[in-house]
Amino acid sequence: MLVEAEAKLIGSVAKESGVPIKTIRYYEELGLLKASSRTEANFRLFNSDVLTRLNFIKRAQSLGLSLSEIKEFLDVHDGGDLPCEHIKAKLQDKMTAIDEQIRQLRILKLELQGLLSTEETIPETSSNTICPIIEQR
Repeated sequence: MLVEAEAKLIGSVAKESGVPIKTIRYYEELGLLKASSRTEANFRLFNSDVLTRLNFIKRAQSLGLSLSEIKEFLDVHDGGDLPCEHIKAKLQDKMTAIDEQIRQLRILKLELQGLLSTEETIPETSSNTICPIIEQR
């Protein structure tokens, strides 16, 4: 069996990248990765650029991008263009969403502080109330 010098078995790719074999297979199923060929024993072989792609996928996920968004960027790249403008726009959308989440969390924090600061006496037992701290409006 002759194997290209740069081709890597999936186990080697997993070890070098720190990405589990199962995840690599899943990424291949989604179209994020493509095996360059298979061995006679039907093992997947990947070109050395698979490590660059896996690093890109991991970094993009750490920035909050979904696998479908990442696939769009990789498709643009595979088409011969740099996806930087697409990525920049998506990251701006993420920042806007984070700002909204922060705003909502601040409101929730104020509500929780208000509930915890009330000097409500808690009855020992009541059949109509589960917990007055939460049930008060």
